Amino acid sequence: MRCPWQKGFAYPDPYEDKPVVKKASSFAALSGLVYSTDGGRHCPDCNQAVDACICKQTRIPDGDGIARVRRETKGRGGKTVTTVSGVPLAEEPLKELASALKKRCGTGGALKDGVIEIQGDHVDLLLAELSKRGFTAKKSGG
Repeated sequence: MRCPWQKGFAYPDPYEDKPVVKKASSFAALSGLVYSTDGGRHCPDCNQAVDACICKQTRIPDGDGIARVRRETKGRGGKTVTTVSGVPLAEEPLKELASALKKRCGTGGALKDGVIEIQGDHVDLLLAELSKRGFTAKKSGG
């Protein structure tokens, strides 16, 4: 075998002894779709079009329709929190109700996973306020 610096050397043909691959004649012959803008924007959660998204629809949670008010201190560093769960409202009206209840009690709070948390012990005040707003409210726990 000769070296590249010697006379009469030729590099081997890179296409020798390799099968010939034909190009695809249409898009259907390609292995799969990589990216397309035909469908428009899609929701990352349900993979539907943004207009037909089913995961962001306001739906009322399942339950018996009774709002349960209880006082909790566990897992909160000894702080007392009043929780309201089971309120038969969708996400947006529930946020508005949580805001109104926080203003009525004069304290802060949060809405986590459909449960309204109000800082402090306000069980009696919340029971009266919820029944005044037309909800069936019940004291839960001790």
